[in-house]
Amino acid sequence: QVQLVESGGGSVQAGGSLRLSCVASGYTYPTYSVAWFRQAPGKEREGVAAINGYGSIKYADSVKGRFTISQENAKNTLFLQMNSLKPEDTAMYYCAADQRSWLLLNTDSYNDWGQGTQVTVSS
Repeated sequence: QVQLVESGGGSVQAGGSLRLSCVASGYTYPTYSVAWFRQAPGKEREGVAAINGYGSIKYADSVKGRFTISQENAKNTLFLQMNSLKPEDTAMYYCAADQRSWLLLNTDSYNDWGQGTQVTVSS
């Protein structure tokens, strides 16, 4: 079974930066998409960014130009570099994986999920 473990969350002031990591184990699919999602209290979980085995990338409009998704394939690690953080970025951030390379940002398009890491941005 696939395991995904996020880290790197914390509390920062508006305009600051954080780098999230997600380490995957037991992931052997020849094709895949991996993605970051976030969920604020009382709100639906939303897709942030996705990357697939071809290196193709998709971002939500709300984070374009501020966030960068990347992967280190040899270590099965996914990253999310978050710059110019805003209070509205405050949420629990989750990584997710699927064996298809569709780059979707829909929650129901991913089979495997991590436990999440909290990001809090203060004004």
